[in-house]
Amino acid sequence: MSYETPSQPAEPRQSDPAHQAALDSARLKAYLRLIPILFICYIIAYIDRNNVAIAKLTMEEDMPSFDAAVFGFGGGIFFLGYFLLEIPGSLIVERWSARKWICRIMITWGIMAAMTAFVKTPMHFYTVRFLLGVAEAGFFPGVIVYLSHWFTQKDRARAISYFLIASPVAMIIGPWVSQWFIDIGRTVVVDGQTITHPAVFGLKGWQWIYIIWGIPAVLFGIYVLIGLTDRPNQAKWLTPRERDALESELAREKALHQQRGHMSVMQALSSPKVLLLSAAYFGIVTANYGIELFLPSVFKEWYPNLEPSKIAQIVMIPSLLVIPGQLFIGWSSDRLQERRWHSVLPVVIGAVFLVLATQTKGTLWATILCFTVAAAGMKSYMPAFWALPSLFLTASAAAGSVGMINSVGNLGGFLGPFVMGKVQQTLQSYHYGLLFLAVTSTLSALLISFLPFRNTKDPQVHD
Repeated sequence: MSYETPSQPAEPRQSDPAHQAALDSARLKAYLRLIPILFICYIIAYIDRNNVAIAKLTMEEDMPSFDAAVFGFGGGIFFLGYFLLEIPGSLIVERWSARKWICRIMITWGIMAAMTAFVKTPMHFYTVRFLLGVAEAGFFPGVIVYLSHWFTQKDRARAISYFLIASPVAMIIGPWVSQWFIDIGRTVVVDGQTITHPAVFGLKGWQWIYIIWGIPAVLFGIYVLIGLTDRPNQAKWLTPRERDALESELAREKALHQQRGHMSVMQALSSPKVLLLSAAYFGIVTANYGIELFLPSVFKEWYPNLEPSKIAQIVMIPSLLVIPGQLFIGWSSDRLQERRWHSVLPVVIGAVFLVLATQTKGTLWATILCFTVAAAGMKSYMPAFWALPSLFLTASAAAGSVGMINSVGNLGGFLGPFVMGKVQQTLQSYHYGLLFLAVTSTLSALLISFLPFRNTKDPQVHD
């Protein structure tokens, strides 16, 4: 399928009240129509990749061989599979169909997520996690590219921030729902009383956690075919005037990018700026997933008297600050039209509080506070960060670069959990693993600060 755009985009008609009104109406409709669908998709995706962190708390009881090192490798190998289709996936969205590609992704990842319930050995676990990564590959960069089809640079960081809020929401919803299932098939002591929860259909709680979150991915993947529209010129829910206004603005912005010089996909992938962003994202993702996949285990080690269901409640708390943090960074970045320092400062704050968290063992409220601020910093940078590539790249080049940044960066999703697991296995402590994550995120902030931008309002860049 191909799409036609005007070869000579119309000049902006900012003085035309009718045009501006149509544009504003189209922007609002795009927000209300598309963002909620993508938001729910990302919630499901994030839960399916991370619910292993909660399930691990009781998987170990049934499979003693699932120690921290096995879990760290299995949790991280997801990202090796994820790496394979990131760049092709984002290019497919640019050149073919976002809704069809996202539909395929969600159905296959839902099936693989549910299959995790039936693993018996570490090798089974590694295989299913790897295939889950392959299935989900291309979703995130595909959505970032898709948003560029609907939102101009002026609105893009805010649109991305609305989408990205799904990750902290998922980190609240996932543990909250999972706590009701995690004790199935277990005997627990509550207020001095021993309570036995029978298995359901012969399955334990950790198995049900995987199953109940795999099913919505399949169902919602089918709905995506109906709910999403690939391009504005296909949107029957926009009036002709609204379609014309939105398309003309997007075409005008595209023409301005092309006037600064065309860059092919291959040139973009070898661009120093893209490589710098890839390296920076690698370090941040290393920290993010090291924390996310092991945070329940950290609380279990530091506070051994806490029941798994209580830990599931506690690990929801850090995500509460991420939501306003991402909204604020997206709003402020768009308002000031500045991206770099809106990416750097939150990451630095997160790294500082991650170091402080290592000194709070034994004081529960302080541990929760430090991990909450650390999580907010490690996540809030994302709306500004993902608005950076489209500042200096044309559409196809930006699509390829987003895929590369995300795929290379997400290899950190393997490194972080792997190091955390190995450090805990070797030293019987998560302390130095957390310090390692703080170092990687700090180095990432430094790399972003080296980006050769003058500023965002004048998006000329220098190699």
